[in-house]
Amino acid sequence: MSESYRNRTVRWIAGAAVVAAVVGVTGCSKEADSDEGKKPAANSSTAAGSEQKGEDPADSQPSKPRQATAEEAVATWVTAVIKGQPKQACLVMAEPASGSSSAQVGTPARCNGNTPEVRKMRENVGKLRTSFTPKQSTGDPKVDVAEVPATGGKTVVPADKVTVDGQTLEKVILSNSTGIKAGQLDVKVEATEIKDAWYVTNLDFNLG
Repeated sequence: MSESYRNRTVRWIAGAAVVAAVVGVTGCSKEADSDEGKKPAANSSTAAGSEQKGEDPADSQPSKPRQATAEEAVATWVTAVIKGQPKQACLVMAEPASGSSSAQVGTPARCNGNTPEVRKMRENVGKLRTSFTPKQSTGDPKVDVAEVPATGGKTVVPADKVTVDGQTLEKVILSNSTGIKAGQLDVKVEATEIKDAWYVTNLDFNLG
């Protein structure tokens, strides 16, 4: 593919539709499935909130998760994407303050909402599931995120610093892609500290 997908960002509402373009490039279109019968993830990174078997944790209005580090936020988000829990992913996503607008973070009430923007966000985050899931995954991923230095309350975690069941997220995405070769893909997850907690605020997807 000759087109370069530069500065493709996924924000929890404003840029959520961009995920569809990313998914289209990698050939992934699987919607988030039901979590019924799946076990809670056993991650080395701290998971956000308690999970009940067979449901997206946001459905039961849990206490809002509080990620103490960027690594926890990214690990929780990637785990939720793979497990098909878009509402849980929403809880660790945020839109940083911009101009006169204050920061908007995922809350149980917002992520359980039914506004067009939130519905689209859940749908598009769900579409990332196939791309992020290793071929032999049981659906109960072990996600590790290497520590990446933060600057000014923000850090960018490259996909090769995220490990899913022993494989880097970069390799997982490549294995699930169509027509993309090693060296062409550059995926980074941005995390931002907002009110003493960390949230995923961008997904940078560059191809070319």
